[in-house]
Amino acid sequence: MTVLEHLPEGARAAIVRLRSLGDCVLTTPALMLLKKTRPDLRIGVVAEPAYSPVFEGNPAISEILAPTWQAVRRFKPTLCLNLHGGTRSQWMTALSGAKWRAGFAHHSTTLAYNIRIPRAQRIMGVNRVVHTAEHLASAMFALGVPLVEVPRAELFTDGVAKAAPQGRYAVVHPFASEPAKTWAPEKFCEVARYLKLWNIHPVFLGAVSDDLTAFRSHTVSQGSLQDAKALISQAAVFIGNDSGPAHMAAAFGVPSVVMFSSSNPAIWGPWRTDSEVVVAPPEGLEAVSVSRIIAALERLRMLEEAHA
Repeated sequence: MTVLEHLPEGARAAIVRLRSLGDCVLTTPALMLLKKTRPDLRIGVVAEPAYSPVFEGNPAISEILAPTWQAVRRFKPTLCLNLHGGTRSQWMTALSGAKWRAGFAHHSTTLAYNIRIPRAQRIMGVNRVVHTAEHLASAMFALGVPLVEVPRAELFTDGVAKAAPQGRYAVVHPFASEPAKTWAPEKFCEVARYLKLWNIHPVFLGAVSDDLTAFRSHTVSQGSLQDAKALISQAAVFIGNDSGPAHMAAAFGVPSVVMFSSSNPAIWGPWRTDSEVVVAPPEGLEAVSVSRIIAALERLRMLEEAHA
């Protein structure tokens, strides 16, 4: 019998998902697969406050738990699955009180686990690089979810995009976690001018902590993650660096152009949406020309027209 077959009716499953925005978004296919297989389960997701809006409104989730071992233990899970693997998440798993404590066998420490999950390639029977969405879903397959195609991520919003203009608009996200993963601001502004020629209004998206000074001649949106969800959900297209908002756009099925430098797009690329991945040459993102991004947008426009 699989672990899921051992769980009693109405059992509770705690899924530990600390950091980061993209990882949280790409966890949602795994949660959907688990809920579809065992709709009776009460699923609690352990998330940091900054990223908990990713899981808000998701019908697969019964509760969003604070990232403490006490909160996990109060939830009284029968199964605790650690998808993060760091020291803090290991303690949460070890002290969860769950009968079944699962995590990937390649985590640096596995003493908290009585179920050690092998690598995704072995679980899925493939000999290739797997996407992060597949890697996370493979944990569910190991626990007893039938092996199926991993679906698109899902986000839910009932909010109104405060910065959304009238008509078609593009969300442009010019930030990333490190400078080497960030395209030049003046090049993003040049792309914005092309978008206007196509009657697509550019909206530059940033977090509260981001400096949007270089983009103040355009519409900007600098609010909460809930605001970003609402804005991205209705966009005609997304353009940005390899970052969390790119995964949000893919989750909403927004056609996307995403630029990669050091990260592998086979692992971190837009998951299951029409997209153009632009990989930087060895010289870095500064060597990516505006014309290359415009060409990628043109290909997406042609694809959109073909679908119409």
